[in-house]
Amino acid sequence: MNRGILIMVSIKDIAAVCGVSIATVSKALNDHKDVSETTKRTVQETAKKMGYFPNSQARALKTNRTYNIGVLFTEQTNSGLTQNYFASVLDSFKKEAESEGYDITFISGNIGERKMTPYEHCMYRNVDGVVVVSVDDYVDKSTLDELFASNVPIVSIDHVPQNHLSVVSDNETGMRQLVEYIAGKGHTKIAYIYGDPSDVTLIRVKAFKETLVRLNINIRSEFLLQGRYHDTKCAELLVKKVLSCSDRPTCIILPDDFAALGALNALEELGLSVPEDISIAGYDGIVLSQALRPRLTTIRQDTDRLGSEAAKRLISLINKEISANEPPLIIKGNLLEGASVRDLNR
Repeated sequence: MNRGILIMVSIKDIAAVCGVSIATVSKALNDHKDVSETTKRTVQETAKKMGYFPNSQARALKTNRTYNIGVLFTEQTNSGLTQNYFASVLDSFKKEAESEGYDITFISGNIGERKMTPYEHCMYRNVDGVVVVSVDDYVDKSTLDELFASNVPIVSIDHVPQNHLSVVSDNETGMRQLVEYIAGKGHTKIAYIYGDPSDVTLIRVKAFKETLVRLNINIRSEFLLQGRYHDTKCAELLVKKVLSCSDRPTCIILPDDFAALGALNALEELGLSVPEDISIAGYDGIVLSQALRPRLTTIRQDTDRLGSEAAKRLISLINKEISANEPPLIIKGNLLEGASVRDLNR
């Protein structure tokens, strides 16, 4: 067989092979209840073996849907797909959506030379729904307001807009677990270099402070520095700054695992070892964090579940199985102890 030639398999072809009517094949492929499970299985397995793909235009006409989902993310340098975290979340989202027969379209501000708002782009692409990520990094929030005010089904990741579905990582519990672990190792001088202003950052900083108070550990303003997510150079500079304090911290929490690389660079320049001289911790739990030596102490966010649950919720909303007013779905992470926090109790 010439693999360069694509042969389109029709419902009529499947019907001939299975020895059933075209109507039966159509019903079996669409999972109608008036077709037996045995017939459905036979037809669906035959269709798969024959390489059958439903015609998207025909399906759109029949269902009044495009089976196309938009993905809206910022293109700022320190956000969007440049982050391993968001890349992992969106990969999981894509896999779940595709398993349900949906295609993915990335929504940007341009179509050729024409500028478009996110809402206009969604209308142009005729998407059935859209997932919005990294909301806080948008410079022009009014363009997002236009989209959120529309009738387009929306799910937001790591942001909780009013009257819309959202799936968020449990940043409060994650930061609390991380601080408790570090304090449990005998550290009372804990610095936190946090990320860009955002909902996520506010939650983490609040949890950091509240946990210190509960553990009767002083909150020192010189140990709280605003940095940037996914920015090694910024982390490097701020680590040097906080270590210049006369009474320096024994442990530094970084905005994320990637920023921790900057911390390691700074400490190497200063001739300090991890964790013997200074302990560090990250956040996200990316694969790289566990390949470092020593392995990074961090909170692993469940990116697989964040993405897949966001896709499931959006598709359920598109199918009108749930309403947009459902409470946020909070996804817990877990602590990866690593080996970058020294036990001062010994």
